[in-house]
Amino acid sequence: MTDFVLLEVRDLRVEFPTRRGVLTAVDGVSFTLAPGEVLGVVGESGAGKSLTGAAIIGLLEPPGRIAGGQILLGGERIDNLSPEAMRKVRGRKIGAIFQDPLTSLNPLYTVGRQLVETIQTHLDLSAEAARNRAVQLLEEVGIPAARERIDHYPHQFSGGMRQRVVIALALAAEPRVIIADEPTTALDVSIQAQIITLLKRLCRDHGTAVMLVTHDMGVIAETADRVAVMYAGRVVEIGPVAEVIHSPKHPYTIGLMGSIPEFDHERERLVQIDGAMPRLDAIPPGCAFHPRCTRVVERCREVRPELVAVGTTQAACWLVKG
Repeated sequence: MTDFVLLEVRDLRVEFPTRRGVLTAVDGVSFTLAPGEVLGVVGESGAGKSLTGAAIIGLLEPPGRIAGGQILLGGERIDNLSPEAMRKVRGRKIGAIFQDPLTSLNPLYTVGRQLVETIQTHLDLSAEAARNRAVQLLEEVGIPAARERIDHYPHQFSGGMRQRVVIALALAAEPRVIIADEPTTALDVSIQAQIITLLKRLCRDHGTAVMLVTHDMGVIAETADRVAVMYAGRVVEIGPVAEVIHSPKHPYTIGLMGSIPEFDHERERLVQIDGAMPRLDAIPPGCAFHPRCTRVVERCREVRPELVAVGTTQAACWLVKG
């Protein structure tokens, strides 16, 4: 792992203006990504994970907007680029893998045509060279008989194979960063494991950095080097994956880890976090998690904690001692 920072997100804020006022969906999120690193971003639905990824690749759905902070790729800001300039960055420097491969693939075109067009959009290659690269990419992501399958349409592939095609598309222009948003959720468990192994190998072989958005801690444990836990639009804990899983510091992370079944030794019962994530128009003052927290103290209800270093991790909780 190198000390070079490939992607840096600084104090990112994403807002949605509504008739009833402005809703803050991502609130002061900061993290970095190094070449070859997988950063897992985990939390319940509505935590702001996918919105953070969408903001980085410039695909926020209107009226969502970046209202504060900076996103730097290789030391250069990309959050203030025009849509046209951002289109050139997207695909060439940042790739994306989404949950449903059918949203990423055009059903009317063969996968080969889609790969070749993507390659030629970003790389200066002839049609023949682009096709050869497309075949090579399909082979690399584990599509059997790639030279024949390249002329097939998306519906002729299984769900797992379509997701491999999407990964090939994301890698087509050799991006330095990939945002993977729930890339295995729609797949059965054995295919999930194959896709995770594939992502890890691609990181290692290409030095690509991956931001892996998921709600599945098992996927994080298998894949990530570091993990950021999000709750109500904020990062509440971030650190090396083994440390966060085995020695979580924030009460929310402790609850998340307690809800994972363990097969290697007996656990009396799974932990349940009572309550639900607050709506964007009803985020409580202080620590947003305090209404669900079993260890809440008065300060938690009044003052919002910032991330503080606790050993090798950081946690935003008044109960942890930095």
